Amino acid sequence: MKISMGSHVTLNLLDRTGTKEFMEIDIVPDESADYIHGFLGESTPLVKVLLGESVGSVIPYLKDDLLAIEILSVSPSVNEPPENTKEKRQSMLDKAIREVEHTNAVVFASSFSGKWGDYDPDSLPATKNPEEDEPGG
Repeated sequence: MKISMGSHVTLNLLDRTGTKEFMEIDIVPDESADYIHGFLGESTPLVKVLLGESVGSVIPYLKDDLLAIEILSVSPSVNEPPENTKEKRQSMLDKAIREVEHTNAVVFASSFSGKWGDYDPDSLPATKNPEEDEPGG
């Protein structure tokens, strides 16, 4: 069986010291990717190298301290990624952006001095998710 979308793959990552790191992944569409739970998106560099390969292949993969990938098994995936993975990822990204914008405002306020006075960083509103203000949010 060749590796394709929807495959469950077990492999060894081979590094420069000869160490093998065992890994199990399920190949999913990018919007369903969740690395922590073993779901890798189709456009990730690792998956791009794996697609079309089969059991027993040792594929050169020069990334950081890795030299190659050894494919141990390939089967149809029986695992399903959570349905709301894309929404969770977007929510985390939105929160990070709000925090960065707030930090930038505080840094600016802390360093700015104008002819009408200084900014007071403590007067800036705290970062909050707009949904946190809604009942049940």
